[in-house]
Amino acid sequence: SPAGLQNDHKALMKQVEEALHQLHAREKEKHAKDEAEALAEAMSQNQSLPQAFAKVNAVTPGSPASVSGLQVDDEIVEFGSVNVNNFQNLQNIATVVQHSEGRPLSVTVIRSGKKVHLGLTPKRWAGKGLLGCNIIPLQR
Repeated sequence: SPAGLQNDHKALMKQVEEALHQLHAREKEKHAKDEAEALAEAMSQNQSLPQAFAKVNAVTPGSPASVSGLQVDDEIVEFGSVNVNNFQNLQNIATVVQHSEGRPLSVTVIRSGKKVHLGLTPKRWAGKGLLGCNIIPLQR
């Protein structure tokens, strides 16, 4: 009878609806998990920021440093072969710079809590030095 068919249809729709609810609930959970993971990753990145040994306190506009994207207040964690483990003084950086004239140096800085990689090519330009920035050692 037609009434029986209608009931079947209703039951079927109810099943479909429940399945959809479950699917959405799963999606929601998955989304929450993704967010939690993203957050955890962000947190662990913050903790694992390498130690900076120097800081940029001046960058001359138009200089090689400025062209490479170096900014004032960038904290230097790697400057070519110099890092926190072998850095003694600014002469270390000066030496690397002199040996790398015209060749890109890999520089890693911490800028507002994130690691930023830059390619910095020391070269002669209108100003003094090969970089056009001023770097100060960070007091430990």
